[in-house]
Amino acid sequence: QVHLVESGGGTVEAGGSLRLSCVVSGFTFSGITSCMGWFRQAPENEREGVATIDSRGKSTYADSVAGRVTISKDNAKNTLYLQMNSLKPEDTAMYYCAAVYMLSCSSQVLESRMGAWGQGTLVTVSS
Repeated sequence: QVHLVESGGGTVEAGGSLRLSCVVSGFTFSGITSCMGWFRQAPENEREGVATIDSRGKSTYADSVAGRVTISKDNAKNTLYLQMNSLKPEDTAMYYCAAVYMLSCSSQVLESRMGAWGQGTLVTVSS
């Protein structure tokens, strides 16, 4: 069973940076079909995909964060990261990581196949 623990959230001023981490157990990072990603959910909004990374390290980003965030992973540490720069108040949300095995890595399918989500980590950006 996959277990995810997110951390690294906090309160920052607009323009600041944060690095989120997600330690994953019960999942093979180096698996040929591994697909991992970050999602966020603001109050009264639906959960939305932020970024994904597949087994080869290919990454995708939502238009709203492209150029400001970088997703990466450390296979040896079983840890997924999200470096967020130039943060905006609209980035305020609870951030969740996800990990599944799938051939074609995308936020839509990743979210649909996720089982139990972690507790998330809260990011608050003040203006």
